[in-house]
Amino acid sequence: MSDATEPVLLVEDIGPVRRLTMNRPQALNALNHDLTEAISAAIEAAGADDGVSVVILRGAGRAFCSGYDLAEDADEGELDARQWHASLAGGTARMLEILDCPKPVIASVHSYCLAGGTDLMLACDIAVVADDAKFGYVDIRFGSGVVSMLLPWVVGVRTAKELLFTGEDRISAEEALRIGMVNRVVPAAELDDATLALAQEIAKNEPFVVQTTKRALNRAWDVAGFRAAMAANTELDVMIETANLPARDEFRRITAADGLKAAIAWRDAKFRGEG
Repeated sequence: MSDATEPVLLVEDIGPVRRLTMNRPQALNALNHDLTEAISAAIEAAGADDGVSVVILRGAGRAFCSGYDLAEDADEGELDARQWHASLAGGTARMLEILDCPKPVIASVHSYCLAGGTDLMLACDIAVVADDAKFGYVDIRFGSGVVSMLLPWVVGVRTAKELLFTGEDRISAEEALRIGMVNRVVPAAELDDATLALAQEIAKNEPFVVQTTKRALNRAWDVAGFRAAMAANTELDVMIETANLPARDEFRRITAADGLKAAIAWRDAKFRGEG
C-alpha cells in the first residue's frame, strides 16, 4: 500500500520499455496535482531518453484511475472563470503531453478507468485492458463537463454523444473493444505480461521510424482540427463550471461538509430518482 512517504509515480525500466505506475492506490489513483505533475515529468524524461523505446502507464492497487481527485477540487473552493480556464487548460495540456511524447505510450488498464482516467487512457497511443475494466464519464450527472474531449476523436461523434449525454460509467471491456475505445482485452491475470509483450514487440522496430510514424498519425488529427477542438472544449467547459447549476453546487457542498463518498451516494440516489 502507498502512503505519504512513497512516490505517487513509480518508474522502472525493463530493457527498452519504461513502465510508469500510478501509486495512489488508496485513492484509486485519482489524478491530483502531485500525480499529474509526476506523470508529466516522467513522460518528458522518457521522451528525451534514447534508451527508452516504449512507455507503459498503469495503476497500482484496485484500479487504473478513478478520474480527477474531486476532494482536491473541493478544497480549492469556488473559482472564477479565469481560474477555471487555467485549471481546465492545464489538465488538457497534461493529456496532450502524453499524445505528443515521441515514444509510443501504452495504457495498461484494469478495473476502474473513469472520467479523467478515461481521458488519460485515450491520450495514450494504445490501450491493453483487463477483462474486468470499466470505462466512462459520469461528469454530466453532477453538472460538470469533460476536461479533455478526446473521446469523439477515438470512437466517433455519435458514439461519444451517447456515452457523454447519459453519463454512462460502466462500459465493459468488451464493449470498449467493440466501439474502438481500446485495442485489446486480456484476462486480468495476464494484463502485465500481455502489455509488456506488446511493448517489447514495438521496441524491436527502428525507433526513428516508430516515432516518425506516431507523428504522422497524430498529424492526421491535427489537420482535421484536433487542437482547435480541444481548445474550444476548454472554453465551453468554463461556461459549464461557472454556471449556476444547483446539482453541481449541492454535490460540492456535500463533498466539503461530509466527504466525497457522501456526495457520490447523493448523486447516485438522485440519478436513480431516490433523492
